Amino acid sequence: MVYPIPTSLSPSRVDAFTSCPMAFRFASIERIPEPPTPHLTKGSLVHRALELLFVLPAADRNPATARSSFDAAVHEYRSLDDFRLLGLTEGEVDAFVADSWSLVEAYLRMEDPSTVREIGLELRLEAQVGDLTLRGVIDRLELDDDGELVVVDYKTGRAPHQHYQQSRLGGVHFYSFLCEEVLGRRPAEIRLMYLRSGETITTRPTAQSVRFLTQRTTAVWKAVARACETGQFGAKQGPLCTGCSFREWCPAWGGDP
Repeated sequence: MVYPIPTSLSPSRVDAFTSCPMAFRFASIERIPEPPTPHLTKGSLVHRALELLFVLPAADRNPATARSSFDAAVHEYRSLDDFRLLGLTEGEVDAFVADSWSLVEAYLRMEDPSTVREIGLELRLEAQVGDLTLRGVIDRLELDDDGELVVVDYKTGRAPHQHYQQSRLGGVHFYSFLCEEVLGRRPAEIRLMYLRSGETITTRPTAQSVRFLTQRTTAVWKAVARACETGQFGAKQGPLCTGCSFREWCPAWGGDP
């Protein structure tokens, strides 16, 4: 069976294909809806709370306004399917909200939001590489003391082991490329803030890192195109299978795709 070849890719979709082409087919080609998970919904809620905090003037960003921003985000999320379809009990909702707030508190221990010179929040950027559109959303774009661009990405999990750090930075180099293409400036710094463990991983993108990113993404896109043309999407078994929404149809687990 031949499938339509996608014309755009995001960092998460690149990672999804390299992790498991079969899951990529289900999610990105056939667009089978995936049920929300507590982990992803919690991450989205915390991101929204921080976005609301940074909408405020810098002088007004403090623990009290962080709490009111968080409460406003919780109020929004209570009516969304991403939250309602989790099917949490009242006690589980309380635990979910309390843990989410602990992540915002962890953020406040990592930096003083009143000192941040943000110039973009949840910033959507896209650029062309040949016939392919690369797109992504930057959590926060700011200026450092020298007026240089800094890309900040919030993570609600723990920082990865040093052995895996570079693979985790790949997606943020993607954003560096988008800044260079759309804004005409390469960020001076890329910063991943791991709220769960309170750690920050920082790197400085170079022309070489951006060039490698575009080469890798182009190679992945060509592999996606071949899979679409041949209908051959391989299934990879691994730790991610445990929480995969498509396991019942996966041939690696006896399913019929």
